[in-house]
Amino acid sequence: MRAGTRHLPLFFSCLELASAFFKVPCSTPLVVERADPIVDPGLAAGHVHTIMGGSGFGFTMDYNQTQESQCSSCSPKADKSNYWIPTLYYQAENGSFTQVPQNGGALIYYLQRPDPNNDTILAPPKDLRMVAGSPYDRKYKDTPEADARSYACLDYDGPAREETNGLPNYNCPDGLRSQVFFPSCWDGVNYDSPDHRSHMAYPETYNGGACPASHPVKIVSIFIEVIWRTEYFEDMWYGDSQPFLFSNGDPTGYGFHGDFVNGWDVDILQEAINTCDDEGGDIEKCAVLALYEDTFTSGCILEPSIDEKVTGWLDALPGCNPVQAGPEDAKPIKDCGAPTEIGKPQHYYTDVTGELEWAWIGCTRDNVDGQRVLSEASSSGDDMTVQKCIRACEADEYTYAGVEYARECYCGNSIDSANEPAVAPMG
Repeated sequence: MRAGTRHLPLFFSCLELASAFFKVPCSTPLVVERADPIVDPGLAAGHVHTIMGGSGFGFTMDYNQTQESQCSSCSPKADKSNYWIPTLYYQAENGSFTQVPQNGGALIYYLQRPDPNNDTILAPPKDLRMVAGSPYDRKYKDTPEADARSYACLDYDGPAREETNGLPNYNCPDGLRSQVFFPSCWDGVNYDSPDHRSHMAYPETYNGGACPASHPVKIVSIFIEVIWRTEYFEDMWYGDSQPFLFSNGDPTGYGFHGDFVNGWDVDILQEAINTCDDEGGDIEKCAVLALYEDTFTSGCILEPSIDEKVTGWLDALPGCNPVQAGPEDAKPIKDCGAPTEIGKPQHYYTDVTGELEWAWIGCTRDNVDGQRVLSEASSSGDDMTVQKCIRACEADEYTYAGVEYARECYCGNSIDSANEPAVAPMG
């Protein structure tokens, strides 16, 4: 195989090998920060990750913690797993960086890849965790692990382009899709390993064939795809190379990787693997899986716990991540002065507790078409602020104040228990 390209289209040719599959949509990232409870448990991780899944996510993780999730950014109620990948950034000609927005969150495929030595494809066991790819790779290494990571340049009006193993050096009119297959062969004993990889293996190819004798247990093949809005930067290219790189300082794309901590109800997932057979992988046709509404998954947001800017324009990538283009493997860098403390959650909202004698109690989902959560008084204006809304409600002796759409203020004296606000995860 020629480095950097594929002889067959990855995505569609892969699906032809699967006897059945279903797709798990994740509406939005759960949180974006330097967290990695597999590789860096209890610490600020080396680089920023885009994290999807259950709100039980934390800097340390086990199966029991996943089950504490109060919501998920992914749709199946039985899936409280977490999935994460490095975050994509744009590097400007002056050397500064800014995060590339995602198109939604992620789409995660559960694919039943046939194995000639296994009649049964199993759900991952409760405590399983695994990693696909290495953040230090900077060249194509012609291995199943290398082939498991790839990119699709999206152009819905033009001819299809061949998928690549590294970041493509041309603009993608409808965005760039990054994608990674996790290994699907388990040793049957260990739920993790010191390098977080050895307990798992790829079959003969990254997505099919027999499992090796050392890893004889076949589990469902998990495939993640994330679409990045690289087209937003179409007019900001310069020089003779593409301007994007991942948060681990990787401008090649070969260091793309994925992480998975299992939080599924294993019995329900096994039944889904055995019975969900829609040819298009439509999860809504998978009767065993109860689903959250999109409004619920899109509102499942955790507050980051490292006091560090990861969005907007940055002078350097968060953490200790200088740009390392290779082709030799990247070297981990430490002690660059980046924040290491895991502190209090960094609030998304305007906290006026120290300014006004009011307490923040959280977010809730308003019923725009019916009875609003706070319905006794309201006002609006382009100059609305949290402080102005509170003062207006306070002047009329209301107990609660809430701001919606940045310009609408609502007041009331009670909140129905069904609409109880939550601080974390966000409502």
